[in-house]
Amino acid sequence: MQPFRYHVVMCTQQKVENVPCCAAAGAAAAVNALRAELDRQRLADQVLVSTTGCLGACEHGPVMIVYPDATWYGKATAAEIPEIVRSHLGAGQPVERLRIADMPGLRQEILDHRQQYFAMLRAQEASGVLPEQFNELMMGFQTSRTALTAVELDLFTAVGKGAGAREVAAKLNTNPRATEMLLNAVASLGLLEKRNGIFFNTPTTARFLVEGSPDYSRFAVMHFVHLWPRWSTLTECVREGKAMHTRERDDPFNRAFISAMDRIAKAQAPPTVAVIPADGAKRMLDLGGGSGAYSIAMAQAHPQLQVDVFDLPGVVPMTQEYIRQAGLQERVHTRVGNLLSDDFGENYDLILLSAISHSFTPDQNRDFFRRAYAALAPGGRFIVREFILEPDKTSPRWAALFSLNMLVGTDGGASYSEAEYEEWLRDSGFNEVRRVRMPGPSNLMIATRQ
Repeated sequence: MQPFRYHVVMCTQQKVENVPCCAAAGAAAAVNALRAELDRQRLADQVLVSTTGCLGACEHGPVMIVYPDATWYGKATAAEIPEIVRSHLGAGQPVERLRIADMPGLRQEILDHRQQYFAMLRAQEASGVLPEQFNELMMGFQTSRTALTAVELDLFTAVGKGAGAREVAAKLNTNPRATEMLLNAVASLGLLEKRNGIFFNTPTTARFLVEGSPDYSRFAVMHFVHLWPRWSTLTECVREGKAMHTRERDDPFNRAFISAMDRIAKAQAPPTVAVIPADGAKRMLDLGGGSGAYSIAMAQAHPQLQVDVFDLPGVVPMTQEYIRQAGLQERVHTRVGNLLSDDFGENYDLILLSAISHSFTPDQNRDFFRRAYAALAPGGRFIVREFILEPDKTSPRWAALFSLNMLVGTDGGASYSEAEYEEWLRDSGFNEVRRVRMPGPSNLMIATRQ
């Protein structure tokens, strides 16, 4: 007995420009349509959908194979998906007009494709041409900057439910010719659709980047726009060993940063809260708590908990607004303070330092940890949530790249390893220290004051 009635495999391989491939033929839209149609026809629990790399039948793209009967479909576009689902996956009748029937011919086509592919690789190796993946890596800034400029201009709100280039330019007060070029480039990235000269938002950009949507997130994404100037100084930072400009965060930067961190925290807080040992805890301190997302999640999970969110004067008013929205003013409070100089208090059962340590030097972290130890009641726990590097510091990649983010934006911050955190914690007086690995970029270091 098979675990699923059918297993559908669809190629989504992206190749270089002007080379036939399933991605260029609309494979991504076909996969999305397939999953949506399976839901509509109540077949999602009976059909396993997988995507794969090149199947060698590129001229037939998008290519789909339905197992266990091994039916190959060509030109399986989003428009054809409802019929395939209804007839084949629902009623067991393959759609003959889309089925690739010439199996010997298909086999030869795939073998020929394989030979051509290996011949191309040999030719590239012999010529000394840079690999395509290397070129893509070096040119990656182009796609990033295009998307960031679209966000910075609020292009997606201007497009709305559909607009031409001149209409968008008029709304944004930008140059019409340049605006059309940007719109075309954004559409090439799959962030807009263009039909008969009119641009339309995709479901994703309409949801997250059009003002008025319940999930409008442009303000949060502006944080990445603000990072661009700093990353542009990376070469000088490496030469000098320090950030070229660290500035006091102005209000727009602050709001974008807190908004971005809140979006991230709301997704990561529930699994984090689930593994934080809070049995019997009555008082918690959230150091540098920002929007208070983790404090709010902890208070919601533990009704007995009273929480103080400790942050700078420019942040606390925003924290208070998030707390009001959650309706937790009676149990989640704010304290204005500076991590570098102010007292943390005393007799806390839990202290959380979430995504803060990477902004500071090892000596500053040692100081934080010592003062956190002093602020804990006996048996209290100190939780450090961070991007933790493996011993050789080359992985995970996110944490290694984030260390550069700290180089260009702070006076001495970096990503640190588990061994470094454990050393600082034990030197501060904690004799019970453990790491909790979690899915995603962040892990926890949990230390107990005996």
